Amino acid sequence: MTTPTATNVAQGDAHVDVQAGVVHGDINFYRVPPGSSPEEEFILALKYLDGRVRDQARTLIEKAVARGYVTTEVQFYRLIALLSGRTLRQLSDEELDQLTAICAGLPHLDDHDEWAAGLKVIIHHLLAPVSATETDLVVKEIDALNQRQREGIYGHLEALLDGAMQEKMWRKSIALANSQRTARDRHNRVWKFFHPTPAQPRTLQVQPAFVPLGDRLRVGAGAAVFALAVVQVILLVEEHGTLDPFLGMFAGLIGLATFCVGGADRYYRGTRLRAKEAQIRPPQQRRREAPPRGFARSVDRLFDRYFGRYVPEGTDRTYWRTQTAGIQRYLRDEVVELYREQRIDADRIAWLVRHLVGRVRSQWEQDTLTAHRQLLRVPARTKALCVGGIALLAAGSLWVVPAVLDSAPLSGAGWLLLAAASAVPAVRSLFRIVAERRRAADDQAERDDKEAARWAAYHRWCHELSDKPSDTEMAAWLESDRKVLVDQAMQQYRLHPSHVIAHAFIEAPAPSCRKARYPQGPWRYSRYRLLLFLLTDDGVRQVNIDLDFETVASCTTQRLNYRFDAVAAVRIDGIATQQQTFELTLFNGEPISVRVSEPDNDALQQDENATKIAELSLDAAGLSHTLHVLEGVAAEGKEWVKHRRHRADKRLASLASTIRGLLD
Repeated sequence: MTTPTATNVAQGDAHVDVQAGVVHGDINFYRVPPGSSPEEEFILALKYLDGRVRDQARTLIEKAVARGYVTTEVQFYRLIALLSGRTLRQLSDEELDQLTAICAGLPHLDDHDEWAAGLKVIIHHLLAPVSATETDLVVKEIDALNQRQREGIYGHLEALLDGAMQEKMWRKSIALANSQRTARDRHNRVWKFFHPTPAQPRTLQVQPAFVPLGDRLRVGAGAAVFALAVVQVILLVEEHGTLDPFLGMFAGLIGLATFCVGGADRYYRGTRLRAKEAQIRPPQQRRREAPPRGFARSVDRLFDRYFGRYVPEGTDRTYWRTQTAGIQRYLRDEVVELYREQRIDADRIAWLVRHLVGRVRSQWEQDTLTAHRQLLRVPARTKALCVGGIALLAAGSLWVVPAVLDSAPLSGAGWLLLAAASAVPAVRSLFRIVAERRRAADDQAERDDKEAARWAAYHRWCHELSDKPSDTEMAAWLESDRKVLVDQAMQQYRLHPSHVIAHAFIEAPAPSCRKARYPQGPWRYSRYRLLLFLLTDDGVRQVNIDLDFETVASCTTQRLNYRFDAVAAVRIDGIATQQQTFELTLFNGEPISVRVSEPDNDALQQDENATKIAELSLDAAGLSHTLHVLEGVAAEGKEWVKHRRHRADKRLASLASTIRGLLD
């Protein structure tokens, strides 16, 4: 058999770029309260076992047993956790001692106990030799168990047997894996596991109406001075002795009031229109970029992504981006201002960015993006009030001014000038006060509309995420993928299950993948880089596979064959809480290395330990089992396999005698 030169499976990548992880902090799936009972520890152990975190499951089950919680169900899963995914010959001496002790310590198994039935199948048929004629009978007994026990046996113990029984169990296990691989709508749900819990919507608080003291003083003082001047003018007109000046005075005051009503409305519409135009006006100069790893830069990327994606139908992309640049900047600044102090991950508000960009696109398509121009256009009524008010004021002045000057030329002129001088600044300040109060009222109405729309979008998105898969489902899908990939690799190499001494995986996150986990649970990735090792009598078959977990698509990137004695060294470099790299060195090739863990201190919950999380993730990936196998091969070569079999066969003979004693 030729031994090809190995290459670095990292394919020259300087690092594995894993995006920031999502921790579903609102889920207590793997948490138990302090002072939990043995039964609660056992229930937690079953969750870890379903999550394929086998070592942690074994530890918790043994703790529950040590505290006196021993039932046939506990003993069933105690065996499942101990034997999961391994052959009997892969068990260490310590594990074989534990297996013997468990079997020897079992009481008489009651035929009416459903869990006792599962124990009997494992002990009588899976741990003891099975003849070819008994194969179908054993399978029927397994299929007669309840669903939970069947899935436990087919899902965890398919590697236990040899010969025809092993082939039968493997085919059953692969059939189950194929059916579970896309079960429960995996294609449409798996992406939701990597999506963080959406942050609740927020809207900017309306700035309360603020009237400067100067404007208040000008209106108050101006009104007082104007009233004094008007009283003096009335007294002078009274001396004139005719009715016409009084009619002119009345008309002038009515005209002034009319102009104030129309002018205030016109002034507000103008200021409001300028403010609205400023929100959509393209920026005149490029803004300084936010820090690369900051929250604001992440929000920038979200807006760039969705404005680039949500282009209205029939609209040129460049034209769309140019015309909406001002809106994008305004919305971006609003979102950054709303959420900056919460120190949340930007992905938690991606739904809000999509909602905002979607509304802009909808307004563009409905031609309502500039609807404020029509809404704030000065109506004919306002124009009529302004023009009519000025006309009445002018007409009234033509009657009043001559009469006042005729009665008292000097003092009359002074009072008229004082009235005009006090009225002009007072009216201007009045316009600003009215506009500010109307601005606050309209802003509040707009905020209420925005808030209602955002909450509706938030609830829609929460409903969309409501069927997010559980960690157990993720583990079941991944385990099914692994089994199917092992089966495909054996078919490529034309191997039968009985030809494979052991198989082992190295699981690593693929470049640019997303990751997520439950608190106290292992990391799950959206894409994996897998190294599959098949140990046979002739040597090692290695298959490097890229698995897209979301689309259930896999691609074999490399196949290697090498003898046991070609393995020079196997090691793990790095600290578990920071970064670890698996490295396999062959005598005639470059090291095969892949990064298996990444630092995640920023994603820890308050009650979590970085080392513990790293151990759980590596446990779920089966790294310790794989290392044990490959390190033995590197140390002793093919002799390791022979010695391992020889030592195991002796112990298994002792185990068989123990089982025969139980049967008797």
